[in-house]
Amino acid sequence: MQTTPIPSPRADALVSVRDVSMIYRTRDPSGAALQTVALKDANLEIKAGEFISLIGPSGCGKTTLLRLLADLIQPSSGTLSIGGKTAQAAREARAYGYVFQAPALFEWRTVQQNVMLPLEIMGFSKPEREARAAQMLKLVGLEKFARNYPWQLSGGMQQRASIARALAFDPQLIFMDEPFGALDEITRENLNLELLRLWRETGKTIIFVTHSIPEAVFLSTRIVVMTPRPGKIEKIIDVDLPQPRDFETRESARFFEIATEVRESLKHGHGYEVTE
Repeated sequence: MQTTPIPSPRADALVSVRDVSMIYRTRDPSGAALQTVALKDANLEIKAGEFISLIGPSGCGKTTLLRLLADLIQPSSGTLSIGGKTAQAAREARAYGYVFQAPALFEWRTVQQNVMLPLEIMGFSKPEREARAAQMLKLVGLEKFARNYPWQLSGGMQQRASIARALAFDPQLIFMDEPFGALDEITRENLNLELLRLWRETGKTIIFVTHSIPEAVFLSTRIVVMTPRPGKIEKIIDVDLPQPRDFETRESARFFEIATEVRESLKHGHGYEVTE
């Protein structure tokens, strides 16, 4: 079987997406074939250390693109590479950590044990697991809750534990699929600040899915605006807000200018289902 060659990314690109489409094929109750074009002709290159947000209405292919990069599904056409490897090779090399919409912590394991889980699977020794988990829990401000169980933590604290778990084995990339979408606005804004601090301190590359325009503008170095199904990349917007960012950043004239540009791009692509 002939394999599609890996694309040649730019020299400074960690992630390269070339002409990627994803079609889901199903059948209706009568047995007739159905197909849904979730993503069409997507092209994107991401440099190491960037914070990229994917924004658009439900069904525009944001999570599909994330799942393709994570090798959880395979594209119908096109090619992807991460660090010069195929998505499959990058997964096997454990090049990324994944933070889901829900924390997905095991209730019967302590916070420390949840953070250590990927390290156990990867064969790290017990002292290495404990040392790495302690380091990550301190990084996310949960060192005093290591022996607590997830049900003893708030939603925001659970999501911080999930982020610590994703960082535990020191991956190149962190994929985040609307990790703060279910949280109240105050907790969400505080976690946005925490996430930016973690991003600066670790130097990781983050690809972040959101429905919120303010969240995308506040967090990102670039914003990828996507259209409704079939999902396409409508526009890529540079975010030139200075670092470090804080609550005052959200009140700046430049913040509102970029937010307006994102909103207009969504309207141009007929995507109105966003959080103001």
